[in-house]
Amino acid sequence: MNRRGASITENMNRIFCLAAPLLALSLSLTAAEMPAPGAPAPGFTLQSQEGKTVSLKDFKGQWVVLYFYPKDMTQGCTIEAHNFQRDQDQYTAKHAAIVGVSADNVDSHQQFCTKENLTFKLLADEKKEVVNAYGSVQTLGKLGDVAARNTFLVDPQGTIRKVFIKVDPNPHSKEVLEALADLEKK
Repeated sequence: MNRRGASITENMNRIFCLAAPLLALSLSLTAAEMPAPGAPAPGFTLQSQEGKTVSLKDFKGQWVVLYFYPKDMTQGCTIEAHNFQRDQDQYTAKHAAIVGVSADNVDSHQQFCTKENLTFKLLADEKKEVVNAYGSVQTLGKLGDVAARNTFLVDPQGTIRKVFIKVDPNPHSKEVLEALADLEKK
């Protein structure tokens, strides 16, 4: 091999040596795999719209409708939240708490709840740690990485019983209520 060929090989080796750790780091930062039904629900602690700390373990002994949504005060997210609020009494009767999570901050959640008269918990996951733990991150153009519209139905013992992926906000609350009724029969 001539000197020029050796120089190219040396440069490629240097680039690979520098790039390999960066590639490994980027792979470790990607979203976790979405937990499946039957798996323990990943624990979390986040701030609510009231500025209070809320953990998944706070809901032990009741069902949790853990829904992820992209952005406060957007059309689809408002429809989904209104439908959960509309059906709040039915969830309460089934001993189920509704908990929404997005990457918006506490102030945004507080404004959203005030404007839309929402009474259930909305949790701020600005670092997207919980969104990632539930494999529910998506990239939306200018918004960047946001929560995907996924819902996890968690039983009173903290086990995921049903997963809804890429939900349609219009019929979603009814779908969750039906699933909850089916699971309660078992």
